[in-house]
Amino acid sequence: MTFIDLLLLFSLIPFFLIFFLKFQKARKNPISSNTKIPKSYPIIGSYFSLLANQEQRIQWLSDIILSTPKLTFTLIRPLNFHTIITANPSNVQHILKTNFSVYQKGQNSNNTLADFLSNGIFNVDGDIWKYQRQVASHEFNTRSLRKFVESVVDVEVSERLVPILANAAAEKNVVDLQDVLQRFAFDNICKIAFGYDPKYLLPNLPEAEFAVAFEDCVRLSSERFAVPFPLIWKMKRAFGIGSEKKLRIAVGEVREFAKRIVREKLNERSSLDSADLLSRFLSTGHSDEDFVVDIVISFILAGRDTTSAALTWFFWLISKNADVESEILREIGGKEEDVSMRYDEVKNMMYTHASLCESMRFYPPVPMDSKEVMKDDVLPDGTFVKKGMRVTYHPYAMGRSEEIWGKDWAEFKPERWLNKDEMTGNWMFVGKDPFAYPVFQAGPRVCLGKEMAFLQMKRVVAGVLQRFKVVPVVEKGVEPMFISYLTAKMKGGFPVTIEERM
Repeated sequence: MTFIDLLLLFSLIPFFLIFFLKFQKARKNPISSNTKIPKSYPIIGSYFSLLANQEQRIQWLSDIILSTPKLTFTLIRPLNFHTIITANPSNVQHILKTNFSVYQKGQNSNNTLADFLSNGIFNVDGDIWKYQRQVASHEFNTRSLRKFVESVVDVEVSERLVPILANAAAEKNVVDLQDVLQRFAFDNICKIAFGYDPKYLLPNLPEAEFAVAFEDCVRLSSERFAVPFPLIWKMKRAFGIGSEKKLRIAVGEVREFAKRIVREKLNERSSLDSADLLSRFLSTGHSDEDFVVDIVISFILAGRDTTSAALTWFFWLISKNADVESEILREIGGKEEDVSMRYDEVKNMMYTHASLCESMRFYPPVPMDSKEVMKDDVLPDGTFVKKGMRVTYHPYAMGRSEEIWGKDWAEFKPERWLNKDEMTGNWMFVGKDPFAYPVFQAGPRVCLGKEMAFLQMKRVVAGVLQRFKVVPVVEKGVEPMFISYLTAKMKGGFPVTIEERM
């Protein structure tokens, strides 16, 4: 917490005293007999526990959830704000599908992310969301977009990613694979969304203004959720100071850049024949500048961090599970000279697909997601939720639940996603209940880019592993730390050496 934050916090003391007097009688009331659930106090709730576990918030909440009999508990935040946090698949289905209309993004989330995402598809509800979803769904289901994505990914893998890793192997350099994968994903999604190449993944690993500004937007926007009292960041924004000043500048750069691309495409009508998402939206008559900027920025956010986060943790897990790596190599064997695999070849990489799913079970790119309750309701496990509360489902905890995955949940085991055809000996993928594995959400808001994400990830895995062995540079027994902004990251990056396969 910065000095400015502390000053603003002290300015709120009179309000806290009033609140304290109002709830003085509740001072000694116990919250729960479960010792892992943090103690709550008048006014500040469980603020001290939240502060103490700020860096490992995801893991801390997961431990609490998994210690409860219903995989659900209530976290009391400052000023008596209640948040229900659950890893119960029945509750998740109720939230994401059965009672979808009752559990929305809500005003709090919309306000917190509005400066960055405005009215983009990931930050709105109701008719605005339905319309954007309908428009985007049509484009994502076209074969031409899939072919465009394939070509973009193939070029980025063969002409940028592989040469950089080959150079690292030849020079015996340590590289931050997380940074490389983020750059790879950013180039890809900008080409797919805008038809613009930021050239972020080049041998000299340059600083690209748009990429840096976008990263600042993500980090600073997500930090608003961690502030104990929203009034703090709102006051900082009103006065234009601290992190809010930085956010305003970064958002301005991102949105102005996006608008410039839109104007250029509208002025050069021939460019609307391009296959990128922006050109598709504009060519079908969606010429409102703010609309297309909002929706494209949302898709850059979705495609930029999720695949790179998933791949970072995948390569970490593969480095610790040689048998899984060997099975993947058998599956992609014989393709050494053909980085540009056909769609059917990628689609048939069943063991690789299962390995990616298993990796995301342990390290989901979006480890938890919240909804706001629109009216009083009761979850399937009997938990009462009141209008205005936040309800959070926790995929990170769900991936570690013995109740969901069995006693071998701690094993990295792609085979749990597979059956073997007795006649051919080939692997067949067996999907799981999406409400027990909501890594791509589920219900009406299920991820539109799921197929695109797997296509990209499997091409990267094949392109990298068929030529290189990835060796983490870590002390023996040291595990990297899983942290999360709007999406997951590996704290401090993922330093590795690259070895050419013989």
